[in-house]
Amino acid sequence: MSVWFTSDPHIGHRLVAKIRGFESVQEHDAVIAKHWRKAVGKHDTVWVLGDLAVSNPDYALSVIAGLPGVKHLISGNHDGCHPMHRDAHKRQKKYLKVFDSVQSAARRRINGEDVLLSHFPYNKDRHEVRYTQWRLRDEGLWLLHGHTHGPERREGREIHVGLDAWDYKPVHLSTIENLMKE
Repeated sequence: MSVWFTSDPHIGHRLVAKIRGFESVQEHDAVIAKHWRKAVGKHDTVWVLGDLAVSNPDYALSVIAGLPGVKHLISGNHDGCHPMHRDAHKRQKKYLKVFDSVQSAARRRINGEDVLLSHFPYNKDRHEVRYTQWRLRDEGLWLLHGHTHGPERREGREIHVGLDAWDYKPVHLSTIENLMKE
């Protein structure tokens, strides 16, 4: 069994598919699913760090449901189940039909260290200033995040696991471990 991390699939999102250089949403979503299936086994664990979809979570959830692995969602600003949305509590049930857990942040142990999982990077000058009330405070712990859609993979003690930085592929735990050792 392996552990994988990813973020910002934006399944079914026409604008993101176009920005990423795909001809269609279908092509975009098929590439993400292909890479997922190639990497992730049936009993592997996958942590999705937010932004599963924007306007059509039912479609995105059906795509994710058909992919292998035990899935956990750290909700992002585009996920209707994130607590920033007034009716998040009403939407969470549909996400829990696909994900074994849905939460706004989590803590894991990697390389013997506590590591935080959040959709958002720490609140630093290099990132946009939105969603400050939902960002974790930087107290020196490692952080795995998404949200930025940039090519950077690591800045300080923050590791970006978004699809844009990893050629639309999930990131294996061993890669995270190696980045933490650098």
